[in-house]
Amino acid sequence: MRGNDTIGIFFLAVFIMTFAACRGVSDKGSAGKTASPGTIRVAQSGEADVIGTDNVALQKAADMLRPGDTLEIGPGTYEMHNSLFVPSRVTVRGVRGETILKKSKGVESFLTDDGDYGESQLTVADPVKFSAGMGLSVLDDTLNSGWDISVTTIRAVEGNVLRVQPMTLRDYNVEEQHARVRNTFPILCAIQTEGVVFEDLIVDGNKDENAYIDGCRGGAIYLYISRDATIRNCVARNHNGDGISFQITENIQVLDSESHGHTGYGIHPGTGSDRPTVKGCRIHDNGQVGLFLCWRVRHGSFLDNLIENNGRYGISIGHKDTDNTFVNNTISGSGHSGVYFRKETLKNSGHRNTFRQNRVLNNGNPELGYGFYLEPHARDIVIVGNRIAETRSGEQRTQRYGIYLAAGAAPVQAADNLMEGHTARDYFEAK
Repeated sequence: MRGNDTIGIFFLAVFIMTFAACRGVSDKGSAGKTASPGTIRVAQSGEADVIGTDNVALQKAADMLRPGDTLEIGPGTYEMHNSLFVPSRVTVRGVRGETILKKSKGVESFLTDDGDYGESQLTVADPVKFSAGMGLSVLDDTLNSGWDISVTTIRAVEGNVLRVQPMTLRDYNVEEQHARVRNTFPILCAIQTEGVVFEDLIVDGNKDENAYIDGCRGGAIYLYISRDATIRNCVARNHNGDGISFQITENIQVLDSESHGHTGYGIHPGTGSDRPTVKGCRIHDNGQVGLFLCWRVRHGSFLDNLIENNGRYGISIGHKDTDNTFVNNTISGSGHSGVYFRKETLKNSGHRNTFRQNRVLNNGNPELGYGFYLEPHARDIVIVGNRIAETRSGEQRTQRYGIYLAAGAAPVQAADNLMEGHTARDYFEAK
């Protein structure tokens, strides 16, 4: 081979290798850009991917998300006429203390025709109150709580007919049970998802202008059939119902958050929620219960929380709520008892729950007051190393009993507790 040919072939090879290398770098860069997490921004003004002040803007942005992405919501109050629904494996982040999702003013109308199971159209008396895109609950006098409520969205308003999707789940009776619709719904939602993170958000239920919605179907923050989700540094407040509710879930974490001012429960895990963690939260001034373990809450960890000034109970435990651990919580100012075990059958009781290093203080009302109150028939309850006390004086001393076992309740393993200040007994077993 001649020298010039050799040199030509050499430079041709270098060119091909260089082109291939550059092409490879370019392809990798494009692939990386496609696969890497992105950020979608919502703001009320200025520069953002979506500009708006209500749930429509938020949902438009959420619909742009892909797994790994983050939705950043700028400061301001966003009026919620329907839920914000998010997909799996995304983060929704606000500006701490400044991003508020607030429920819109409530409206309601009676139905004029029965709303049957599987209905996608509802005939109402006052259609002018409703608009397409609005969230909606369907109920009647009997079917008005739990899973009996249908939560749906109005797709169109045609005369006095609301076309809705998804379809209704029960038979709602007009003549005998006063079937009706109202614009109640969960506000911030993760439904049939995994790996969702909510951070630095305030969710306001606007309870003074809205009707009640049960925590099985609603909440200021609501998760349903979901797993591996985290709620961090969020505030749920002023909801006519429950604050943070998660139903049929696994591995939900509620961390360093606050839930207050609700008419129902502050935090409500239930309907088969396994391995929840509630840590470092403040749960206070709720109408019924601070932390309500509903049905089948199992293997949960409840740590370092401040649970105070709740209407009836600080913590309530009941149907198949088993194998949970409560450590280093302060539970005070509850209207009846700091910790309440609900009455269940032996097979369905909240067995094997453990309380260690908690402070259960100053609970009760002028007529009744208990640190722990146990109805039948929970077994293997451990109450060890806690402070259970009434620390006030005079008529303010309402926590009369430290640990009270109602007639038929099983004995508990109680040891090394500091119990003091009770006007009746530190430990009492009713016969």
